[in-house]
Amino acid sequence: MQPVGVWWWSLWGLLLRLLCSPCLGSPTPSTAPEKRAGSQGLRFRLAGFPRKPSEGRVEIQRAGEWGTICDDDFTLQAAHVLCRELGFTEATGWTHSAKYGPGTGRIWLDNLSCSGTERSVTECASRGWGNSDCTHDEDAGVICKDERLPGFSDSNVIEVCKHHLQVEEVRLRPAVGRGSRPLPVTEGLVEVRLPDGWSQVCDKGWTAHNSHVICGMLGFPSEKRVNVAFYRLLARRQQHSFGLHGVACVGTEAHLSLCSLEFYRANDTIRCPGGAPAVVSCVPSPLYAASSGQKKQQSKPQGEARVRLKGGAHPGEGRVEVLKAGTWGTVCDRKWDLQAASVVCRELGFGSAREALSGARMGQGMGAIHLSEVRCSGQELSLWKCPHKNITAEDCSHSQDAGVRCNLPYTGVETKIRLSGGRSRHEGRVEVQTGGPGSFRWGLICGDGWGTLEAMVACRQLGLGYANHGLQETWYWDSGNITEVVMSGVRCTGTELSLDQCAHHGTHVTCKRTGSRFTAGVICSETASDLLLHSALVQETAYIEDRPLHMLYCAAEENCLASSARSANWPYGHRRLLRFSSQIHNLGRADFRPKAGRHSWVWHECHGHYHSMDIFTHYDILTPNGTKVAEGHKASFCLEDTECQEDVSKRYECANFGEQGITVGCWDLYRHDIDCQWIDITDVKPGNYILQVVINPNFEVAESDFTNNAMKCNCKYDGHRIWVHNCHIGDAFSEEANRRFERYPGQTSNQII
Repeated sequence: MQPVGVWWWSLWGLLLRLLCSPCLGSPTPSTAPEKRAGSQGLRFRLAGFPRKPSEGRVEIQRAGEWGTICDDDFTLQAAHVLCRELGFTEATGWTHSAKYGPGTGRIWLDNLSCSGTERSVTECASRGWGNSDCTHDEDAGVICKDERLPGFSDSNVIEVCKHHLQVEEVRLRPAVGRGSRPLPVTEGLVEVRLPDGWSQVCDKGWTAHNSHVICGMLGFPSEKRVNVAFYRLLARRQQHSFGLHGVACVGTEAHLSLCSLEFYRANDTIRCPGGAPAVVSCVPSPLYAASSGQKKQQSKPQGEARVRLKGGAHPGEGRVEVLKAGTWGTVCDRKWDLQAASVVCRELGFGSAREALSGARMGQGMGAIHLSEVRCSGQELSLWKCPHKNITAEDCSHSQDAGVRCNLPYTGVETKIRLSGGRSRHEGRVEVQTGGPGSFRWGLICGDGWGTLEAMVACRQLGLGYANHGLQETWYWDSGNITEVVMSGVRCTGTELSLDQCAHHGTHVTCKRTGSRFTAGVICSETASDLLLHSALVQETAYIEDRPLHMLYCAAEENCLASSARSANWPYGHRRLLRFSSQIHNLGRADFRPKAGRHSWVWHECHGHYHSMDIFTHYDILTPNGTKVAEGHKASFCLEDTECQEDVSKRYECANFGEQGITVGCWDLYRHDIDCQWIDITDVKPGNYILQVVINPNFEVAESDFTNNAMKCNCKYDGHRIWVHNCHIGDAFSEEANRRFERYPGQTSNQII
């Protein structure tokens, strides 16, 4: 069959799982990444505690027995080889002296010496297998870059078997229609890519379960009935090449390779007698409904969602969070598998899951862990319908938060944007395609008002993850002689799938600064930081202090008092301050660094410190209807790692003009008793208020999630004491709980000191 327009796309770069007995059945979870047996019959895994999924004690299975490696003569080059054996691209470090705990069994290798280019650890020099004079207190470990080798899969990714007939890709090809068709394609002939090319699938015995699996692979949550009689009539006038038949899916499979399949033999003369090509019609979620227009793509499903994704660099991926008793919390990765991940993906309007992630691969959550040991059949409409175990704090930690990567429909939005002039494919001047069929042209975006939120959307549309920087002025080399500005006034919320969905000036382009130098640019990254405030600590440490004016000269110089302080009778009298501690955690996947380099940090003589960001945090007192009655701010005079999780080392320290930042897994503590860690409430009248703290309020530094940067508390002030209660991150509660926010009773009584 040779249709006029062929619309197809590749589902995964990886080969789909083959039809061979070792690969049949559903994948089972494992506690560590583990490579399948290679040509030398070895297996590799990471073990130990505490650790992240990409690091740990190296263990090797040889002759059916697991053992370790001694750290004598161990180098980073050996770590590179072992990380590749484990399915990672490279090593970023290694450890000695059993940092991840001593192993058991044999010590398989000692005095291991590698150049770093070996394809297998068996090519490295050593004392020989099992020949060692070490103890397990000398077990070596590796720290691998959390980036998988192409084609590698662990227990919660579809496996690959070699040397057998395989299905490489799947697509839908429209059988009718001429000219341009809207994307995504939702109906057409099912075609599979075999080693000898694309083939159709015989529809004899085809069921709705098969269609459900195909739609899930193509990024759609469900299927619908199709007019089979029409397609059969059409098929009589066409020639077909059948390569697959006997497809029998249960409907819960993550993709076609997990179904029972029969392939036609090369010498078959009669294929699909009495049958026709299989046809599938899929139902897109409102997020991807092409026929509804781009504004429709921003619509939300009816009612409040009970499942969401956080921390993902791309649409359809992230840490799984669920809503319970009005509060959002995470899911423990115990027994987390593709079936449960697929239920989450379909519930959110995507297809089946490409990968079930464990070990907080999408960053750690904060607060409650609601579910553990989730066991889904794959037929459930919601994760809450799956059998699960309620959890206590002792059962699981946020280092075990579960995540997913879902299949998405192909929309082609990445073909309408490109970068030019950058030093790598992750940066450059933004160019967008405008016009209709036959009149497409590339042009630039005006840099006026272009910021982090707009850059986040551009990087997402490009498939490059997050935005490190949104540039209003660029010096990138112009390789394509593109000089026309075709888009201006771009304003995004940061959640859009493409720049077309953002507000902009339309066809009337207005730009204050002319010239290609003043056009929008981006620097994208696969990872980003994510700052969260420890809200409970704010509630525990809040109190009022009446501080004499003669002790506030420095604070006044740094604009940490209300404007009425300027007319006070200095140095007599006092200011009333609401003080509290703030502990700011970085739970993302990249360190939080100031936007400005240290060459532009400003030295403040009064307090003897450097300001690395003009405004790091806003502190506000609001009325219940949102009117601001008092404010404060915190310049980031010292961004450093005050404390870290047990398995994380400090990297940033302000002393001696040191580097500033917050490492992943660490937090910066601003104690209640330091200058400017307050709100001047001298002029606030008694009443009910909201205390609001907003981190990174001007979006100066990119984060994976800006929705959790605000913290709110209820406040009741009677003129003498203040009650601060119900402090929570802005998106930690359900919409209904937030509407009831101001009506909670007071819980603490804070005296004036």
